[in-house]
Amino acid sequence: MVLKDMMRSTKVLRRQLLVDDTKMCSPMSVQRRMKERLWHEFFSDPSQWWDHRSEKVNSRYPDFKHKTTQQALWLDGILTPPWVEAKLAAMAPRSIQPSVFQWNVRLARYVKSGQYEKTVDLFKQMKREGMVPDDVTFVHVLKACSSSQALKEGQHVHQEIVRRGCESNIAVGSRLIDMYAKCGRIEDAQIVFDRMPTRDVVSWTALILGYVKSGQGQKALELLQQMQHEGVLPDRVTFVGLLNVCASVAALDEGRHVHKLIIQRGWESDAFVGSSLVDMYGKCGSIKDAERVFNSMSTRDVVCWTSMILGHVKCGQAREALELFQQMQHEGVKPDQVTFVGVLNACASLMALEEGRRVHKQIVENGFDSDVFVGTSLVDMYSKCGSIDDAQLVFRRMSTRNVVSWTAMILGLVKCGKGQKALELSQQMEQERVQPNQITFVGLLNACASVSALEEGRRVHKQIIERGCESNIFVGNSLVDMYAKCGSIEDAQRVFDRMTTRNVVSWTAMILGHVKCGQGQKALKLLQKMQQEGVHPHPVTFVGLLNACASVSALEEGRHVHEQVIKSGCGSDVFVCNSLIDMYAKCGSIEDAERVFNNMGSRDVVSWTVMILGRVKCGQGHKALELFKQMQCEGVQPDRVTFVALLNACTSILALKEGRHIHEQIIQNGFESDLFVSSGLVDMYAKCGSIEDARRVFNGMAKRDVVSWNAMIFGHVKCGQGLEALELFQQMQHEEGVQPDPVTFVAVLNACAGVTALEEGRRVHKQIIESSCESDAFVGSSLIDMYAKCGSIKDAEKVFNNVALGRNVVSWTAMLGGYAMHGHGKEALEHFERMCKEGVEINGVTFLSLLSACSHAGLVDEGLDYFKAMGPVYGVSATAEHYACMVDLLGHAGRLQEAEDLIKSSQHCMEDATAWTALLGACRVHGNCEMGERIAKRVVGLDPGNSSGYMLL
Repeated sequence: MVLKDMMRSTKVLRRQLLVDDTKMCSPMSVQRRMKERLWHEFFSDPSQWWDHRSEKVNSRYPDFKHKTTQQALWLDGILTPPWVEAKLAAMAPRSIQPSVFQWNVRLARYVKSGQYEKTVDLFKQMKREGMVPDDVTFVHVLKACSSSQALKEGQHVHQEIVRRGCESNIAVGSRLIDMYAKCGRIEDAQIVFDRMPTRDVVSWTALILGYVKSGQGQKALELLQQMQHEGVLPDRVTFVGLLNVCASVAALDEGRHVHKLIIQRGWESDAFVGSSLVDMYGKCGSIKDAERVFNSMSTRDVVCWTSMILGHVKCGQAREALELFQQMQHEGVKPDQVTFVGVLNACASLMALEEGRRVHKQIVENGFDSDVFVGTSLVDMYSKCGSIDDAQLVFRRMSTRNVVSWTAMILGLVKCGKGQKALELSQQMEQERVQPNQITFVGLLNACASVSALEEGRRVHKQIIERGCESNIFVGNSLVDMYAKCGSIEDAQRVFDRMTTRNVVSWTAMILGHVKCGQGQKALKLLQKMQQEGVHPHPVTFVGLLNACASVSALEEGRHVHEQVIKSGCGSDVFVCNSLIDMYAKCGSIEDAERVFNNMGSRDVVSWTVMILGRVKCGQGHKALELFKQMQCEGVQPDRVTFVALLNACTSILALKEGRHIHEQIIQNGFESDLFVSSGLVDMYAKCGSIEDARRVFNGMAKRDVVSWNAMIFGHVKCGQGLEALELFQQMQHEEGVQPDPVTFVAVLNACAGVTALEEGRRVHKQIIESSCESDAFVGSSLIDMYAKCGSIKDAEKVFNNVALGRNVVSWTAMLGGYAMHGHGKEALEHFERMCKEGVEINGVTFLSLLSACSHAGLVDEGLDYFKAMGPVYGVSATAEHYACMVDLLGHAGRLQEAEDLIKSSQHCMEDATAWTALLGACRVHGNCEMGERIAKRVVGLDPGNSSGYMLL
């Protein structure tokens, strides 16, 4: 040892100095000369020594180490540090190459901080600089490869290990086994294990855990027995590791077997092992076993309580988890960060916002609000409870934010329908150099899908490829879903075809994409192909398919899906049945919806609500109210959505009395303070003509959102109070700071049109442009309608010709109505022909505007030609309104007999007072009293409550 040599040299030197130099009068001089001799002897060539002083951790680490002999040198006690520092400072500047020890220290730091990619990069740099790695180097790098599942890099390291002859080292061998096992290459792990000359408990444990992780539990148990037969006894670390792996892959049977071995080895009373048992049973879904172990424990620390709380949360027993949290505190056990994370997850799953706020207060009192994991869980809890403002406040206050925190905030914004803000947050995340993970990418893709941001989605896809995450099945599924929802089915198909592994979610996303793009037949073929490849559709697949069919009114495709539902045995699933009812109702086949409803063995509140909504949609408001009575007779309690559906039913038939009765029940059930229900009440009262009741409910609301304001503004418009509607619009923005949405603008434009307020309409138009709402089809159409009704047909044309406005049937029809209103018959006909040439789908409303234009312009023959062509040429069925319009057209031309014959040609019109009233008006204009008297009697007979018949007569 250099130290011993140095001490021996010191004694000899001291004797020599005392004998030879008798002139020395001071011991300090002797010491100085001794140091000079020592410095010359040991540091004559400083480049031969590694300087470890900057990385010295404790007394076991030397200050210097010789490069060739690897001998160590400690300065303390021999050469005092101040003197050495002065000597080193006097030396010429030199570049000392780091030692293996220094490289290993840096590698260890990267591994400990989870910077696995940097660990591998540093190892590569070390090799480039000619440094020879040792056993410790390989242990650190293999740990990084196993933690990041970097198989390719791990294999390169293995080759280097073999080249350096380090494979026989027990620590290196154990790490190799662990790396291959965690990277899913259990066969390679077994080969390394078999080659090891010596195997300790760590080697055995690594291989056993690898087999459990790969789903080969039985093989793992056999190895555990073999390990014991070879005299290697499992310790508590082995058992805890085994239980953790069993928990991670939900291997309950293997976990129970390990539990038996724990009992045999006498480790069950160990608090560490006991907590792991509770955790394993909880994560494997066996909460009863977890409770049994928990209750048998003599000492229960915070880890044990936390494992039990997390187990209840995982098993869907969040309420029990919160009760356990209270019990834990009553027993004097203080919660830690992990406990609070579990409790916040419980609050999130129950959407228990107030409970979550109380827990938040406790977190602050315990000083855990600065913890990054607790902060992230708070963000997640507030987001899931719908309080996105609280979530953002917590997020902004976090001193440290990791990728999980950013991801939780992004997912929260997406969940609350703020996809654009989520994308903006991702840019901020990028600026702060936080690298996204796979879950972040899933959240960003969902954000792109929610706002149809195709280009942004493509940018995220590029990032995913750069980060090597495209092969992840969750990311792949989200990519397919994003492209499909953004209308790029070709990109979705491309991603789908490249996926090496596809599960039921992948297939479902692709199928729904085809349905959304109007390719129903392709979707059904894909469903068959999915089944042929052995992937069984999940009820969620059918629910998604049916919802997609409902959204595009694809009745035939919906019927095919229904057939597949029956074949797959999902016909009794209540969620699937509810979706079937919804699909049939939205596709206009209320009879099919009723058939499914009546055949259901079990019906929940959703089933009844969907059926009520179906009745309302099909114009059967009275039947919807009768269904509610039946629902109450069967003891099913209505929820908030049921009440909103019932209010819509009352609105559809203008049943104010029934609406007031529903209001009473809403109060009895405690839903009056619900924003969704209150907005429904305002809408119902306003549309039923009771603006005072609407105002009373509106004023009583503690919180009012844009939907509430829209309902109130629309109510005033419907009641002919356009000026009051405009005042309300100003109050909404300036007094309460609520920003208008496209629906608000539609209501306000209708108000402007109703009171012919052209200048106010122009101001609103300017605001619409500033809000980027002009491209909305309904807003654009309302602008055209407003300008037309305010007498500015040129402005209407300018809006229509604006490229930003989507050219759909709504905008085309609005412009057609504008021409009709101004009596521009020729322009109206030209507009209609252009509409047909551009392939715009013609509907009944379009024909009403067209026939009205012909009537105002006196184009009788043209009107008759278009009316006759409605069904045969355009596939649009004529309704009572169309017949009334034609009667008005013929009546204005004095062709009263033709008008009467036209009404008589339709049985439906014969029984409807609308067309007869129009003919009666024409009789009055042309003074045909004889026909007028006859028609008036018919009008009064069909609609005795209608006073117009008497007035016209």
